[in-house]
Amino acid sequence: MEAGRPPLMAFIVDASIAGAWLLPDEENTVAERAMARMADEDAWAPDLLRHEIRSILLSAERRGRISDDLVHSALARFRGLPLKLVGPGDDIEVVRLSRKYRLSAYDAAYLALALLEHLPLATLDRRLAEAAGAEGIPLLGPIEHEH
Repeated sequence: MEAGRPPLMAFIVDASIAGAWLLPDEENTVAERAMARMADEDAWAPDLLRHEIRSILLSAERRGRISDDLVHSALARFRGLPLKLVGPGDDIEVVRLSRKYRLSAYDAAYLALALLEHLPLATLDRRLAEAAGAEGIPLLGPIEHEH
């Protein structure tokens, strides 16, 4: 780190944000702001994000929203994003959060990481956003719609 330069901030990205970056019909200002922040800030996610993105893209392909070629190019773009993917997290904390807020284990993993690292969360998922608020985790931007 350069002398006199403030440390980088960081934030947690969930699959709703990353999916909006990769799907052409998912334009969203919160996702765009999160993408812009990655120029100056670290974006973190549980390593399960890789699998969630694969699932999102395959689901979009099955529904005719994107082509086979777009699945592969979106996966290549995802691999090129400056994301810090971290391990699975604490099972006990993920289960606790999942039960407390009726979240999927996937969504609870993003919240658990935000809590562990004391970082804000970028999500388009209303239930996850409400749980983050209840746990004192700041959000990046307003929630504009549910996924």
